[in-house]
Amino acid sequence: MLAFHTDQFTLPLPPGHRFPQEKYRRLRQRVPVEVPEIELCVAPAATDGELALAHTPGYVTDVAEGLLDAARQREIGFPWSPEMVERSRRSVGATIAAARTALAQGVAANLAGGTHHAGAAQGGGFCVFNDIAVAARLMQAEWGRHHRSLLRVAVIDLDVHQGNGTAAIFRDDPTVFTLSLHGEKNFPFRKEASDLDVALPDGCADAEYLDALDGALGRLWAHHADALPGLVFYLAGADAHEGDRLGRLKLTAAGMAERDRRVFAAARERRIPAVLTMGGGYGRVIDDTVSVQIGTLREAVGSFRCW
Repeated sequence: MLAFHTDQFTLPLPPGHRFPQEKYRRLRQRVPVEVPEIELCVAPAATDGELALAHTPGYVTDVAEGLLDAARQREIGFPWSPEMVERSRRSVGATIAAARTALAQGVAANLAGGTHHAGAAQGGGFCVFNDIAVAARLMQAEWGRHHRSLLRVAVIDLDVHQGNGTAAIFRDDPTVFTLSLHGEKNFPFRKEASDLDVALPDGCADAEYLDALDGALGRLWAHHADALPGLVFYLAGADAHEGDRLGRLKLTAAGMAERDRRVFAAARERRIPAVLTMGGGYGRVIDDTVSVQIGTLREAVGSFRCW
């Protein structure tokens, strides 16, 4: 199974910055040892034209040329630098590459990505560009050109924070179904309307969470009773884990693995290719976050084998 990585494109962050950049390097280093069935690939960089499929050209230019004002930069949460621009392009490029691969092979992954707080004309919450939105639009364009048919897309966003940017970008697009299962009282505090939002209370544990997930997946497939999606983007945030600093939910490692298993099984049973992105994870112990992500990758490999 192919997985695309971006951790060598680092952000120059000030000391004490709360973005856990180190987790990406640790994940990539652990994959060959713990999930050797995965072949690691360096992510390509998304072009301006690709980014403009989901973002306004003015915003793409402002990011690329360092023209964001202080307020928009604060909203993103990173200081501007050429390295920030390169990393953001690579993160989108990794999801594009994983999506193309998944359409050919069934399952593929981005070892980063899931930047779901970025909207069409602004970033937010450590998200500069929206990798899933760009990749979804590009795959639809390529599929239409090659197959002369519509590629329907479903986004299953299980990051503990609502995918507000993705919801806003696809608000009026019936070809992309957005599902978000998230903490009701967590960031972002002003949420957008997804096609299906499931808000969970603080302290939600395994049984309640998995019941909510089953119900949400059931509604997703019922919505597509006449025509299934041709591609699923799965945003597998590790921040629902009980050890997360920002998550406020109480899923165990076993609960997280079962969550992943159910999503991959649902897509596989319907023969829908799945693109995995890792989303958020802010463990009090950073290796706990990475261990959850390793578990997600194991489930992805198990589904890939079935393809």
